[in-house]
Amino acid sequence: MVEKEETKKPEIAAGGDDFQTLFEESMRSVKPGGVVKGRVVGITATHVMIDVGYKSEGQIPLQEFLDRDGKVQVKVGDDVDVFFDSSEGEDENGDIILSRERAENIKIWEEIEKAYREGTGVEGVILSKVKGGFHVDVGVPGFLPGSHVDVRPTRNLDKFVGKRDKFAILKYNRPRGNVVVSRRVLLEKERESLKKEILKVLEEGVILEGTVKNITSYGAFVDLGGIDGILHISDMSWGRINHPSELVKVGDHVKVAVLKFDAERERISLGMKQITPDPWTSVRESYPVGARIRGKVLSLMDYGAFVELEKGVEGLIHISEMSWTKKISHPSNIVQVGETVEVMVLNVDPNHRRISLGLKQVLPNPWEQMKEKYPQGSVINGPVRNVTDFGIFVGVEEGIDGLVHVSDLHWTKKIKHPSELYKKGDIVDAKVLGVDVQNERFSLGIKQLTIDPWKLIAERYPVGSKVKGEVTSVPDFGVFVRLEEGVEGLIHVSQLSTERVDKPSALFKVGDPVDAEVINVDPHERKIGLSIRALKKTEERQEMEKYLKKEKAAGRFSFESILNGELRLDRDEEAQPVDKGKTGNP
Repeated sequence: MVEKEETKKPEIAAGGDDFQTLFEESMRSVKPGGVVKGRVVGITATHVMIDVGYKSEGQIPLQEFLDRDGKVQVKVGDDVDVFFDSSEGEDENGDIILSRERAENIKIWEEIEKAYREGTGVEGVILSKVKGGFHVDVGVPGFLPGSHVDVRPTRNLDKFVGKRDKFAILKYNRPRGNVVVSRRVLLEKERESLKKEILKVLEEGVILEGTVKNITSYGAFVDLGGIDGILHISDMSWGRINHPSELVKVGDHVKVAVLKFDAERERISLGMKQITPDPWTSVRESYPVGARIRGKVLSLMDYGAFVELEKGVEGLIHISEMSWTKKISHPSNIVQVGETVEVMVLNVDPNHRRISLGLKQVLPNPWEQMKEKYPQGSVINGPVRNVTDFGIFVGVEEGIDGLVHVSDLHWTKKIKHPSELYKKGDIVDAKVLGVDVQNERFSLGIKQLTIDPWKLIAERYPVGSKVKGEVTSVPDFGVFVRLEEGVEGLIHVSQLSTERVDKPSALFKVGDPVDAEVINVDPHERKIGLSIRALKKTEERQEMEKYLKKEKAAGRFSFESILNGELRLDRDEEAQPVDKGKTGNP
């Protein structure tokens, strides 16, 4: 304890009244038993000396004036509230017994009682998490239920530990020192007040500021001040986002436009992108057809790649527009997500928010070179790259194949499937039939390497000549006969016999040998008409001529009379109806 300054006694004036006045002033009217005002008059290593205007000074342990960091909170000359305990009296030195803690405690309980009565709050800090809630310091230890820490249930209670705020008093017991507080009650009151204010100005089109309260997969909830609105993911950005967390996080302050307001249900739809102009309104001017631009690959689909030209504007490179020559199974064979590429604008459709892009168009078109390099009629040599139902593909150059259609494989063979003649890997010669630059098609022919045998058919099979063949098929309308490899003729049902034939299959089967007469040859249509009936008549006529020549030589008939009689017999035969029961020759 520091030595107390010697108290100078007041000088006594001549009059007795003055002495009495001075004495009474020295004994001021401070009474023990309550909270009084005092002034710090000294500080030692262990105590703080307080003058409360009593006949003697008091002392309080220094620890009652230390903060959490151990620093002294007062200095000489400061006024402080202290408790003057009447039961303690004076110590052995004649100093009165004072307590700051008791004074603070009384003061705090008075504030608690007042806050409870008036529905106001007291300041405090959340110290730690316990079962069912938190330990809170509001001047005295208190309990904060977990359900009263916020207006909405929250899973992460740890974030509230150490938070300083105001708390409403739910209930208290001063004798037992129990206090139950609520943060939620005050927050709800504040929100209700703010809500009334925000509802006054709330209407569609208004731009407001808010705080992101919660984030979901479909959007974010924004606190506008007492009332929440939903910011859907589709209204966050003109550009593509996969999750709202890419743009906002809980606690962010954001500007939003009111898109829709249902006053009755108090539902508010918000938008962020609507604050900025829609980039699609000017895409025709920004990205004219034929322009070369650069963009970033955002995503890959089986059918193509989406490229970001600017925030909110994407275009599609269809897989067919990625390469002039390569057969692409997936866009990843050409481009990767995140890659910057140069593309050409092929088409712009602002109404449907679509832009078609081409990757191959920024490179020279090899098909234009193909037409010059491989003129019609030239011959190429290459491997069979693929065999299909409709033909074979022959490699011309790297990435470019030519098609030999099944009809161009052979002049005369009837080919059911190209695999009958060729397999993958075979090296073949083929003639260039044409190059279609626009449709990127290379047409080849193998049969064109040789002369069309049908050009000689008419010479080999003149009308009226007798031919031998083998039945290959027997349809209802006649019989097909193979004359040589790749050459067939048709005997129509009317030409099968001199008599009526209803079912060719009753007379012929596949593999039967057949003799017939050529009655028609059409090289352009690749058709030969045959007739058994005509052959029989020719043979009969030839036999008759032989007989007549023999008889004439013997002098029994004149050739002219016999010939006239034969013609008569032919006319009579043609005029008579055919007996259906007859199957043999007339």
